[in-house]
Formats: sequence, C-alpha cells, structure tokens
Amino acid sequence: MTEPRSKMSRVLIIAGSDSGGGAGIQADLKTVTALGGFAMTAITALTAQNTQGVFDVMGVDPAFIAQQMRLVLDDIGADALKTGMLHNATVIETVAETITEVAPTVPLVVDPVMFAKGGHSLLEEAAMSALKARLLPMAAVLTPNIPEAEVFCGASIGDVDAMADAARDIAALGPAAVLVKGGHLPGDAVTDVLFRDGAVETFPDSRIDTPHTHGTGCTLASAIATGLAQGLTLTDAVRRARVYVRKAIATAPGLGTGHGPLNHGHTVAPFEG
Repeated sequence: MTEPRSKMSRVLIIAGSDSGGGAGIQADLKTVTALGGFAMTAITALTAQNTQGVFDVMGVDPAFIAQQMRLVLDDIGADALKTGMLHNATVIETVAETITEVAPTVPLVVDPVMFAKGGHSLLEEAAMSALKARLLPMAAVLTPNIPEAEVFCGASIGDVDAMADAARDIAALGPAAVLVKGGHLPGDAVTDVLFRDGAVETFPDSRIDTPHTHGTGCTLASAIATGLAQGLTLTDAVRRARVYVRKAIATAPGLGTGHGPLNHGHTVAPFEG
C-alpha cells in the first residue's frame, strides 16, 4: 500500500446533514477526521431523521451552497472533494458549475445518494439526468450501491458478475472509475467491485450480521476521498476505506431502535486530559 502524505490533507464534503449523526455530513466529518484528514463542508440540505428513518428534508438555497464552496476553496483549498446528497437538478447543476469554476482538477468522489437506509427517496426523479450529464463525467470515482447501480444501468443486479457488468456500463457515462458496493446482495459474503481503465477488481469479505449499518455509504465514500487527498492510489484508498468501515460496523455502539450508526471513532484513542 502506498503511504499517505504526512500533511493534514483537506477534504471538502458537499452533502446533506443527518440530525441523527449516523450518515451525511456528520458521518463524513467523523470519517475524515478519524483518518487524519481535515474536513470542510458545504451543506446542501437539512434532514430530520433518526435510526428509524428520514421524516423531513429542507433544502438549502443553491446560491448559498455555491457560496459555501467558493469561500472554503478560495481560502483553505482542497485535496479532494466528496459529494453526497444532492437532492434536485438545480443543486446538482450549481455544484457542478462551482467545481468547474474553482476546483476543476481536484479529485471528486461522487456518492450518488438516492435512498436512505430505510428506503426514503433522497433524490428527485427529475434530477437523474442532471446527475448523469453534469456530475458523473467529473468523478474520479462513483460509489453506487446495488439499488443505485440498477437505476444507472437500467438492469437488475443479482450477483458479482452482474455487478461487474453494471460497473462497465455505468463507466460509459463518464466517471473515471466505478465502485459498485455489494452489501444489498444476499449471502454470507459481501463483495465490492471496482471498474477502471477497462479492468475489474473485486474486494470480497464476510458479512457482518448487524442492523447497525446506517451511514456506511457516506462513510466509505468519505474514507476513499480522504485516501485520495492523502496521495493513496485509488485501489489503496478503497482497500483502506473498506477496512475502516468494517471495523466501524463491527464495533458499532448499538444506538437507537432501528438502523444504528457506526463507530466512526474507532481509530481515535480516548483522551485523558
């Protein structure tokens, strides 16, 4: 594995807030910090949610999203960008335009957040064309789960071979790499599939049997973005991100009565002042 840079690399996260603290901006901030990066945010939406689901969403004005991005990037800069919940076409267009204007060469990890863990839709149907046309061609890596990948490729995904086929098809939409996450497939094994430069790479692991998986997608994408910001190759960034997420799942604190949050801080020793 390539060694990360020694400096505290900067990651700008453009995503929605999770009032329950398990996903979204909250998970992103914890992840980047736990992996030794410096996290910044441009908040796209506020959600009222807990471990049982998403109960309401309040969008942020697109002009204010752009202002958050520009002010942070002009002053602090970024070594990687990560997008999460971009709930409508106007927000997607605004984010894409702002990145093009002020950070066109910064690696972008796109987590195409379409559904919450409980199934609540977080992306307006009309926004899909904007996502495909504007954001996907800018992505260094796109990280869909199985339901999201099925939307992109228009086909059912039932096994690892179908995941690889879907990743190839989605890559034709423009992202430099596609990581299809296999957690939604049944079975004792979980395999993620990475497609880039015409080649497929698989990352198999045993399934951790737990309901406490809220925010795994946000967490994985932010962990990958942190790795890229620190100078890791994409393969090494994915590999380290998966190890981090798996331990966060295995040591989850068991909070809430539904899909509980991960233990994002498992890399951090308790402070004894």
